[in-house]
Amino acid sequence: MKALVVEPGVAHSTRVEDVDEPTGDGVLLRVLEVGVCGTDREISEGLFGVAPDGATRLVIGHESLAEVARDGHGFAKGDLVCATVRRSCGHCLACGEGAPDSCLTGDYSERGITRLDGFARELVLEEPDNLVRVPRSLGRLAVLAEPTSICTRGLRHALTIGARQPWEPKRALVTGAGAVGLLSTMLLRLEGFEVLVASLEPSSPIAETLGAEYVSTKTTDLAETGPFDIVIEAAGSAQLMLDALGLLGRSGVACLLGIDGREGKAQIENKVIGVDAVLENRVLFGSVNARRGDWETGVDALDRAREQFPGALEELIGLRVPLDRFEDAFAFRGGKATLVLDS
Repeated sequence: MKALVVEPGVAHSTRVEDVDEPTGDGVLLRVLEVGVCGTDREISEGLFGVAPDGATRLVIGHESLAEVARDGHGFAKGDLVCATVRRSCGHCLACGEGAPDSCLTGDYSERGITRLDGFARELVLEEPDNLVRVPRSLGRLAVLAEPTSICTRGLRHALTIGARQPWEPKRALVTGAGAVGLLSTMLLRLEGFEVLVASLEPSSPIAETLGAEYVSTKTTDLAETGPFDIVIEAAGSAQLMLDALGLLGRSGVACLLGIDGREGKAQIENKVIGVDAVLENRVLFGSVNARRGDWETGVDALDRAREQFPGALEELIGLRVPLDRFEDAFAFRGGKATLVLDS
């Protein structure tokens, strides 16, 4: 069967190859669609990724949507499912309590990323406990479940941190109008927040469809738009991450979902961190990955958003191509790109 494979650490080694069909116990899945994100691009460029033990190649793809291929383990043939990405290290408190997103050792494995083959292949065997059911009403939009789970986890933590003391959050800022930024906007709007989305682009019709206000950072000084109760940084800019602390109001919480590994330094005014953050109880934290509960909450949120914001999620998926056109998907920057395996 066909699969998208890479040799981790070897730039541009990504290719479609024949791999063996899975054998053994578990739920057999026929993969329908796999989302593409920055992590996949980094793996393809040789910057990230670890092959399974004893292997030299890794099947990539961690944003999955699949159909159960045979009855078993409480699933029926034809059920729609997606699968969690991070798996327990097996020897820490967090993983023992079902929270590998908070693994304390770093010895976890991740489908399509670290030590576990991913979903960019025609058939996959998966443990039933790692599967999340998808309602038929959501259909193909469920390919957005993985990035939505990341956003769900980040917002869950932000609200939990803020609720450590009396708090009435109403206004939020999201920096970055890519998939993570817009899915975060969706979640905030479902929670009733007034949301401002800020990015480099001159406009964002999807943000407006979600009921958010949009501004371009090329023409708007974000320092004049605050204060905010919650800031979600999804642009992947270290400077914006620091700036977020200065955009918060009293008891505000900033969640960092973007990644910025570029060389260089970001700067912040002494008073912002040395005075304002202290006297106004501001919090800045990072968040990555998600546990099963976040996946389930995220899938439910996607289905509610499908009804509440007609057309927004459909517009977010800007490119669908077959597996052998993976280079087009990796190069696409007009929203979420996916690889379709059942065409």
